[in-house]
This record gives sequence, C-alpha cells and structure tokens, in this order.
Amino acid sequence: MIDMKTLLLWLLPGLLSAAAAAQELPRHFENLKQLTDGGSNGESYWSPDSKRIIYQSTRDGRSCDQEYIMNADGSDQHLVSTGKGVTTCGYFTSDNKHIIYASTHESGDACPAPPDRSKGYVWSIYPSFDIYLATDQGKIVKKLTDTTGYDAEGTINFKTKKLIYTSLASGDLELWTMNEDGSGKKRITNTEGYDGGAVFSHDGSKMVWRAYHPDTPEKVAKYRELLKENLTTPMKMELFVADADGSNAKQITNFGCASFAPTFTPDNKKILFASNKNKCDSSYFDLFLINTDGTGLEQVTDYGKFTSFPEFSPDGKYLIFSSSFQGKGNYEFNIFRVNWKP
Repeated sequence: MIDMKTLLLWLLPGLLSAAAAAQELPRHFENLKQLTDGGSNGESYWSPDSKRIIYQSTRDGRSCDQEYIMNADGSDQHLVSTGKGVTTCGYFTSDNKHIIYASTHESGDACPAPPDRSKGYVWSIYPSFDIYLATDQGKIVKKLTDTTGYDAEGTINFKTKKLIYTSLASGDLELWTMNEDGSGKKRITNTEGYDGGAVFSHDGSKMVWRAYHPDTPEKVAKYRELLKENLTTPMKMELFVADADGSNAKQITNFGCASFAPTFTPDNKKILFASNKNKCDSSYFDLFLINTDGTGLEQVTDYGKFTSFPEFSPDGKYLIFSSSFQGKGNYEFNIFRVNWKP
C-alpha cells in the first residue's frame, strides 16, 4: 500500500539474478493468467461483483503511480485517477459504482520528491496524501479526509460498508475507520509505531494489518525522528489480527523481517500474506498462508523474486497478485490471476 516501486528500486540488485522460478504451479494455484504486460503494476483489488479490478501502475510512461481499472480477464485497462501527483490504494466501494484512492494531486501535478536515501531505506509518508471518493469513471465526488498529515491505505468491507485506513491525524500512524461517505471517523489502534495495510475479514468481524511497534527507547527515538520528517522504515513489520473495532489484538508473526499485504482467505479461517522471511532485508518476497491464531504457517509460492499484494475475489474463485515473475526487466511487475484451490 505504500509504494511498491519504491521498495523494489531500493532492494532491486539481485532480482533478476535470482534462481529461475519453478515452472510448476504452486499447489493452491490453477490456470495462471498474466493480466498486465510491462511497467510497474501492483496493489490490485477486486470489485464487489468479481468482474473488475482496480490497480496502480506506472504504465503509459508515467514516473509515479496512477489508478487504473480493468476487467477480470485483463481487458479494457484504463485510467481512473487524475493523472497528477502520485496515487495509492485504490478500492471499489460497496455499490460497485464508485472507488476510493489516496492521492497527492491537490499539492501539485508532479510526482512528490523521493525520500532521502542517506537515512537508509525509508518510505515517504507524504503529508499531502488524502483519500478521495470518485465514480468508477474517474470523476471525483468527495474528499474523504482533510487532516494535517498522511491519510492513505484505505480498504473497504463490502458487507459492513466500513472503510479502514492509516492516518497521522492523532500524531502517530494509527488505523482509523469511517463510513464510505467519510462520516463517523474513529481511531481503532493506539500503540506507538506504524500501523497500516489493514483489511477486514469478508464477514466484517475481524481485521488484519502490518505494524512496526518500536520496543526499545532507541528504536522509539529513531521512529519519532523519522516521523517528524514524514518518513518511516518498512523492513521490520509483523502481522496482527484483531476484532473489527481493534479490540483483542494479537500478533501472529514474529519473523523479524518484512511481512505485509495480508488478506483473509474466502472462509476467513486463514490469512494469505507476503514476506521476505526466507531472506530478511531482501527483495525476495513470496506468499505464505497462516491460521488466524498464528499457527500452521505454509509457504505458497517459491518464485525467488518479488511476489506480493494478494487478494481473493469476493466470489472466492480467483486470486490476484503482483509479481516480478516472468518480468522482462528490472522494473517490470505484473498482475496475475489464478484459480484458487483451498
């Protein structure tokens, strides 16, 4: 949800020199289909009727991400954001006629300046990011957030019509919920550190997210120092599960690496996510399954490259994900669709 391309450009050396991906499909996969071809494509999410996909891309020669929609078979790929600034985290609303996404376009037409790499590998938490509601044809209807600081990483539960997102409104990067029209904003986490990339379970009763909670005075001081500069570090993140209101939170991974992009399986019993746990601090992310209580870890893919951002179609038939698997160059990440076999 925060810039996939930024992550890969920093960690890139070695992506193409990795061992060739296995040709056999993972046991949970059937009928692999590549939906995009060229450019940096990721953060893909389904429409409520499982017929369309919204995703972010640098296609068409763009230097930073914009939002696009395509049909479930990859046809009719077209721009639905303004083409200005940078965007992230597009998602359909429950009525199947609107979308939300975060954008910096009000602060300028150009891509925002990249983060200062002298501070190591960091993500920019652009304060100009706000979340917008638009028609599925791209007409902005309403600005849903308007607080000082970062507001992004929104996803929606189609059943409860609740939106969950990350905001700096409280002075820390916490999870908030609101209604699809922007009303009823409520903070639901309250632990110092970054909380983000959250999704609800399909029935709306649970949520899962990634987090970095500094646990020593030195780490807290470093986190606060970076946050003042609208920066954060992403390479030590664990997954947490809680009730939909944020209560009964439980950490379910403890790899000391980067785990993110979690999503519930169609039966809500397991979580599929991406991690570089096999090679921490590297770009080699694969997909893993884990029970909601943190037991039963299973590796799903073994491509030896970057594979992430999985999401199941609401009808439970398909899985989409982004991967450098079969990419023709260092900067190519495509969206794939497979039939999911439980």
